[in-house]
Parts: sequence; C-alpha cells; structure tokens
Amino acid sequence: MNGTLYLCATPIGNLEDITLRVLRILKEADLIAAEDTRHSIKLLNHFEIKTPMTSYHEFNKVSKARSLVDRLHEGMNIALITDAGTPGISDPGEELVRLCHEEGIPVTSLPGASACITALSGSGQKTGRFCFEAFLPSDKKLRSKILEELKTETRTVIFYEAPHRLEKTLQEILQVLGDRNISLCRELTKKFEQIERTTLAEAVDKYKNHEAKGEFVLVMEGRSFSEMEAEERKSWEEKTIEEHFQFYIEQNIEKKEAMKLVAKDRGIPKREVYNTLLEEKETESK
Repeated sequence: MNGTLYLCATPIGNLEDITLRVLRILKEADLIAAEDTRHSIKLLNHFEIKTPMTSYHEFNKVSKARSLVDRLHEGMNIALITDAGTPGISDPGEELVRLCHEEGIPVTSLPGASACITALSGSGQKTGRFCFEAFLPSDKKLRSKILEELKTETRTVIFYEAPHRLEKTLQEILQVLGDRNISLCRELTKKFEQIERTTLAEAVDKYKNHEAKGEFVLVMEGRSFSEMEAEERKSWEEKTIEEHFQFYIEQNIEKKEAMKLVAKDRGIPKREVYNTLLEEKETESK
C-alpha cells in the first residue's frame, strides 16, 4: 500500500506562523524531505521534532524524486518542506508532486504561510485577479520575452527578487512596461517587515542610492483595460476611415460587419463611418 506525500507549509519568517496540523504531520511522518537540511534543522529543533530528514533540492530533484517515490511505494509517509513557505511553488517540490501523481501516490497539501499571498493581501494593489511570476529568469532573452508578454497583462503581477538584483530588475520592468504603481514588500512576517506602496519610477530612483536589504516580493498593478483601449483607438486614428475599412475588407469580412468593427475600434457611431465612406465614394466618382 502506498504512503502519502504531505506538502507542509513552513513559516516565511515568524515561527508562530506554522499550523498545528503541520506540526503533527512533521512529527508523525516517517521521513522529512527538506530543501536545505541545515536550515530546516533549526525549525525542527525549535519544535522538538525528531523525524529523520533527507535533502531534496534543485540539484538532485530528478534522481532524488525517483528515490522518494520508491519509498512512498513501500508505504512510507513523507513530509516535504521548503526553506520557507509552501512547497511546490517556485521550488523543486513541483517535480516530486508531478511524479507522485503520475504513479498514483496520494498527495495532500497542508495550507500555511505563502510569501506571494501574504504580500498580495497587504500590498494595497487589486487582489481580485493576479498572476505569479516568481523570480524572473536569469537568461536575458527569456527575461526580455516574459516582460514583453506582461505589457498587456491586466492582472496584478507578483514577482520575487533578491536584494542584490532589486535595482536592476526594477529598472528593466520600468523600461519595458512603463511606470506603474507597485508595492515593495520586504522581510514579510519578520522584525523589520515593510510594505512600501510607490511607483516603479520612484522605486528605481530610491534604490539607485539606497542599499536594498532582505528578500523582496514585488506586487505590481496590471494594465487598465481603458488605457489599452485608448492606445488601440489612437493607433486606428492614424489611419483614415477608408484605410481602416479596407483593412477588414481584405480579411474577407462583409461590408456591414466591417463598418461595425471600424465604428467600434474608433469609438464613433456606425452612421459616421457610413457617411464618410459614402463621401469618399462620391468624391472618387466625380
């Protein structure tokens, strides 16, 4: 009979942010797989947990996942923990969870601390719709591609960033996406926790002359629909109504529908489009 993989959320700073259920599972599990055993032993010692540990990290995630799955098949119950927060979110746990599902091994996630949700809820930005980008990739081309994709993202966007890369990342985001409202959330749940709601331009200016300290979660507002519609309308207005109409005709769209689309794009009545096209036609026939 297979054992169960338990994803156990651990504190992101304040040790009081661990749940009673996580503490019980960590004590009852046959084995704890930890991202960094040297880091996690401090947590286990604090709560007097004696369960054996093994390392499971980015550099052994493929081979070790296979080994852990074999143990789960033997009936062992394994608790997976990351250095901080919820396992499987922007860390090697994703590989192990995927493999367990493929092999029919039960997986259960124990809710708890999460840096991205903690930052979002206290950011002062819109929380109804959001996307999580974690750390932007180090590869320059891929990094650039992702930022280009985010130009039209209307949801609130969440990034993680280390202090030594903060200034560069803020500059890149500002350069590609333009100025936006952003909340810089630092050292969450810890003694020097700080949530600063500002703009990208102001943040770049500040960290040019101010050393960043602590791990950051950046919560940035998305593009507004009205702003994008205004930009699209402006781009259409660079064409004449006749050119705009011909654009749709060349796509094999019927004349009535083409006029309707032109009116919608430009935010004008359909009658105005019709009259302009009629005038153009009459002028050409003279």
